[in-house]
This record gives sequence, structure tokens and C-alpha cells, in this order.
Amino acid sequence: MAHEASSSNSLEMQQALLNALLDSEAVTVQPDNADTVKVEVAEIPDSAIAYPWNPADPECDSFFNALDQKFSIDSLSDAEISDRADTFFAHLDSLFAAPTLETSLAQKFATVPQSILNAIARQAQKLADSSANLADQLVLCVQEALPQWAEEDLQVLARPLAYSMRGEEPAVKSTDWSRLSETEQAKLTLAIARYALNEVQD
Repeated sequence: MAHEASSSNSLEMQQALLNALLDSEAVTVQPDNADTVKVEVAEIPDSAIAYPWNPADPECDSFFNALDQKFSIDSLSDAEISDRADTFFAHLDSLFAAPTLETSLAQKFATVPQSILNAIARQAQKLADSSANLADQLVLCVQEALPQWAEEDLQVLARPLAYSMRGEEPAVKSTDWSRLSETEQAKLTLAIARYALNEVQD
């Protein structure tokens, strides 16, 4: 199979480029005249990938028949086929499933301990239809994650977040959790709670 490639560049540059792009024992590059280069691609039946270049070739059928035999399911029992199919479709479902709130928080707030993010996610989902004011919801969201904090102190820290505009995402710096003070950890936890509540209530 021969292709003609013409270019205004020098013949040597063309040949070097084609050799780099078509680095294969099946490809030969030869100068044809001053302005063109002849590229020949030969079939190698015993090579690792002996794909027939021309699907209309009679040998094409034998190529695909040989592939079919390698992947035959005739040797599998019905139970084995069913198990493999279930595993395959379960994997597909997991790929296309909407991410959970826990997963979303873990991706967005990777430096925060997963146990804290899970606690916030659980509480936020319980409060999805709550009629409580936002400051109270924020405190309820973080109480399990911050048991050492008094409710009144959490209310003080929650107010600025509660009075910011609805839908406005709190500014959260990507900071190493272990390097934050207790107060900074509490503020970050409340900001994550605000984000989680926005997610479940939208």
C-alpha cells in the first residue's frame, strides 16, 4: 500500500520526520523524486498486531474468527457468565453513579479527616428539609464532629456564615488540618457544613 507525501521542506527533513512517525519494520520510506516521498506499508502476518489493512481481503474473516476463538464464552457455565455480567454492570453503575456527599466533600476538602467529613455529611442529609435557621443547622451539622465545643461557642462562630448570602460558597483555604488551631478547625468545619447544606438543599 503506497501513499504519496509532498512538502516544501527538504527531502531529508521529510524522510527524518516520516521515519520518526512511522518507526516500524513494516514501513519503508523512499525518495520518489525531488518533491515527493514514497511510503510503503507492508503486512507482517506474524507480527504482534497482524491486523488486515483491507477489510475486504478474504483473509479478514479468518483474522476475526481467530480473535473470536480466543474470547469464546462457550467454555463458561451459565452461572459463570451471569456472575461476570453482574460484576461488569455493577462496575459500570459505579462509574456513572452520581457522587455521594461524602465523596464530594472528600474531594473538595482532602486535608480534613474523613471521619469529620462523614459526620458533617450525615447531619447535613438529615437537615435537608429542616425549618431551623441556618446558624442552628450549621451547629447541628458540626456538633458530632466537634464534641469538645460548647453549643453557644459554635453559634458565635456560625453566625458570620449563616448571614452570608445564600448559595455563596464559603472561602476555604486548602490547609493542612493538623496545623490549624482548634478555633481555625472549628471555623473550617462550619464552612464545610455550610457547603454541605448548600449541596443537599439545592
